[in-house]
Amino acid sequence: MCSDLKRALVAMSGGVDSCATAILIKNAGYEVCGATMLLHKGGDSCVTERDINDAASACEKLKIPHHVVDFSEDFDKFVIEDFISSYENGATPNPCIECNFKLKFDKLFSFADSLGCDIVATGHYARIEYSEKYGRLVLKKALDLSKDQSYVLYRISQKNLERTLFPLGNVTSKTETREIVASADLSLGAKKESQDICFVPDGDYARFIEDYTKKSYPVGDFVTTDGKFLGKHKGIIRYTIGQRKGLGLALDHSMYVVEKDLDTNQVVIGDTPDLMSRELYADNVNLLAVDDIESPLKLKAKIRYKQEEKDATVTLENGLLHIIFDEPQRAICKGQSVVLYDGDIVVGGGKICRVIK
Repeated sequence: MCSDLKRALVAMSGGVDSCATAILIKNAGYEVCGATMLLHKGGDSCVTERDINDAASACEKLKIPHHVVDFSEDFDKFVIEDFISSYENGATPNPCIECNFKLKFDKLFSFADSLGCDIVATGHYARIEYSEKYGRLVLKKALDLSKDQSYVLYRISQKNLERTLFPLGNVTSKTETREIVASADLSLGAKKESQDICFVPDGDYARFIEDYTKKSYPVGDFVTTDGKFLGKHKGIIRYTIGQRKGLGLALDHSMYVVEKDLDTNQVVIGDTPDLMSRELYADNVNLLAVDDIESPLKLKAKIRYKQEEKDATVTLENGLLHIIFDEPQRAICKGQSVVLYDGDIVVGGGKICRVIK
């Protein structure tokens, strides 16, 4: 149990980032507890026995308590089932955002409360600072933009933002993070990075979905934008908007998945211009820097994790974000998140629900 004042719970995955976080939080004077979250328990586990042992060993070395909390049922319900449903409904999910929102910044906070910890710290690369412009705490990009994770954190609530610490947001490189770990004589400095989708380490998400659901997905037709038959696809869940490789088609030039028609079970193939659009709507809106958008705002918007944000006009209409980009964007996907930035400040974001061609 944590005791006394300035108590902080650190999410400990057993990796470099979380161990560095624990070191920095302890050095800052907090009384620290570590917690490792058990997530997916399937054949492709997000947290392995080695991860748990590494986290426990690090906590022992740092002389802090270590807890293991089983969130596997919640992970299946809120992350995996959403992941599968998204693909089945023609969307492209981002499970990391759902995991952060439902588990790390919901369930983990409840566990922190049960320990009497009023602060939760994680190894995300982002910053939380007071903004004079907005008159509140805001979520900001990390100093090391190559590691910035503010995009996947936009759904954190303002309430939880006030009791969260991201100490790695202020480091300037991954090398600095590894040096922090080495300074505490922990043998994690060479541990490799985790993959994007932890429960699908081989990247074959279609196989994972079929194994998990025990379902097979019917074959259908590849067609062009004008309805010309090109061949048979292997199940609509296997394709994402913008995909070029792995189609199994003999084409005379590069073509891409531009649409998935659930009613006809057709995958529509087109050229680059068919992928371009300027306008989208997003639901599941979370605003951080502002309480409302009462008139159009000129901001920058980011439609996928690794993309650079682009200039756009943003309005809020009947609870939906309406975003019009200054220039056409490539392969905007339903199910992905659009995150809004004012410089390095996250204004808010939402889940893309409609793309206007």
